[in-house]
Amino acid sequence: MTSESTEPGGPVEDGNSLAGVPDEFQRLWTPHRMAYIQAGPEVLREECPFCEAPKHPDAERLIVARGETAYVLLNLFPYNSGHLLVCPYRHIATYDQATPEEVAEIGELTQIGMRVLRQVSNCDGFNLGMNQGAVAGAGVDGHLHQHIVPRWKSDANFFPIIAKTKALPQLLGEVREAVAHAWPR
Repeated sequence: MTSESTEPGGPVEDGNSLAGVPDEFQRLWTPHRMAYIQAGPEVLREECPFCEAPKHPDAERLIVARGETAYVLLNLFPYNSGHLLVCPYRHIATYDQATPEEVAEIGELTQIGMRVLRQVSNCDGFNLGMNQGAVAGAGVDGHLHQHIVPRWKSDANFFPIIAKTKALPQLLGEVREAVAHAWPR
């Protein structure tokens, strides 16, 4: 099997060297996704990941900054490298349930997150958003969270369109360390 390591993701394997019938596809291994696949939606019914995360050490749960009413962590299943989530500590489902203090801090942490991502990743823009309710696409619909997705002029390629795959150039731990280190104290 011919396999070469990519920096820093995982090995890319030539489809012709795999067991079975050779084909033209290259395989980009993303083993971190297996945790999500194996856990399935049942885990979210048992415990809220956004209520649970602040109870653990920052590096363990990918938290990059903590505020008074909200905190920032990396998305475990990112759309792009550096994909941040801003969550209130309180378990509320929608933005209209947030207190004025939570709204203000979510906004402030979002602005800081954008500045930090611009500094550490040289991104060209952002997608910001909140999907509220399962029907609106929220993966964790019971706990409000804002997405900050960094974008680059060159980040649109054939992978997501043709292969339903995202190539992420950095490991989550490396991204968390860079963002947490650059976060103003």
